[in-house]
Amino acid sequence: MNYYRQGLKSLRTERQLTQEDVYNDTGIHISRIETGRVNVSLSTLKAILDYYQTSLSQFFQNIQQ
Repeated sequence: MNYYRQGLKSLRTERQLTQEDVYNDTGIHISRIETGRVNVSLSTLKAILDYYQTSLSQFFQNIQQ
């Protein structure tokens, strides 16, 4: 699994959110991104991270560790 996909899944589960919660709140099919069925654009990634209240820089720092 790509590091960013695992990072997104970790952020979601740490917040005790389901994939359905994310979809209902954002309209983004996070399951498709987490499983690699679709590539995520930078704008979609930013929208997801805004929803998780995480910055792009913080996200990339965390997945590099």
